[in-house]
This record gives sequence, structure tokens and C-alpha cells, in this order.
Amino acid sequence: MPARAVRTETVVERSRFLTTLEPVDDDAALDAVLARVRREFPGARHHCTASVLGEDGERRRSSDDGEPAGTAGAPMLAALRGAGVTGVVAVVTRWFGGVLLGTGGLVRAYGGAVSGALAEAGVVPRRHVELVEVRTGPGGGGRVEAALRREHALEDVTWTGTGWRAVVPVAAGEVEAFRARLAGAGLEVPTAVLGRAVRPA
Repeated sequence: MPARAVRTETVVERSRFLTTLEPVDDDAALDAVLARVRREFPGARHHCTASVLGEDGERRRSSDDGEPAGTAGAPMLAALRGAGVTGVVAVVTRWFGGVLLGTGGLVRAYGGAVSGALAEAGVVPRRHVELVEVRTGPGGGGRVEAALRREHALEDVTWTGTGWRAVVPVAAGEVEAFRARLAGAGLEVPTAVLGRAVRPA
């Protein structure tokens, strides 16, 4: 995913291309970004979009918004996919400068606009993890938590009257090694894999 939201601008043959690139979690968030940009620049001729969502970037959308088919949304999407990002929307707002760019020129301009925005935003590397639940009684929670925090980021840490619980993101394929390290450290605690997820590397 992009490290931060950015807005960049390029000019090609007097046509102005303003790129709004933002991290998003779902379709509602990306639709909100597009709606906001449209309200902000109502006089622009085109608001072309591309987005990639899902843990593996499996949900992709793009729109040429009135540009010749395949000259805007597709190259924008190709730039996003080439960078390996997901959880992102790009909106390129174009004001026509009076010079026809042609099909090739549009493809280069729209794809280049998104590539430039990605370079400015930076990309947060991501990794697949297994979400491992760890539990223990109230007497051992402090010791287990301290030991785990030395090597892992903990999620959903909770204390109750009956015990301690946390979710530990463990690199995919490393769950058995994680359990072995717990046992080797004298931490004989119940664990359960809750599912898979993607987290910043």
C-alpha cells in the first residue's frame, strides 16, 4: 500500500494531469475519494480512476471516464499493479490543453502520472502472516506478553478475570517454528491459528 496520500501534477502538451493517490481499505472508501475529487474539481473534463484492493490485489477497478477506451484506466491500473501495491486508489483529473495527445500519448501520460505519484508516496512492503491466538491464565499473562513482545507485534491483547489473550502475526509457514520457540522458552501455552492476513513487512 502507499505509505501516504499524495497529490501530484504533470503537464503534457498543455494538458494538465492532477493525480490524487490515497490508501483505502474498501470500495466505500475509494468511492468517497472519487466523489471528493469530483466535487473539488467540477470543471475538469475527466476524472479517470484505478484501484487495487484485497490481500493479494485480487479486486481491481478502472475507468476511462470519457477518454478513448483503454487509454486511461488501464495504464493507471498497470502502474499500480507494476508497483505491487494494494489498498490504493488513484484518480487522475485531466484538463484538456487544446492539443490532441493520441492514443499512445494518453497511455503514457496517465500511466506516468500514477507512477510519479507512487514514487512520491512511497510503498509500504507487505507480507502474508498467520494470525495465531495465544492464551494463558491470569498468573502467566505478564510473563508471556513480555516474552512475545521481544520478537513480535501483538494484536488484540486482552486481560479478563480468567486469563490473558493476544493475537500474534506469525510469518506464513512459520507457525510450528513459533510454537517450538514458545516451548523452548518454557512457555507452554495454548495456541490456535485464526486465519491468514496481510500486514506491513
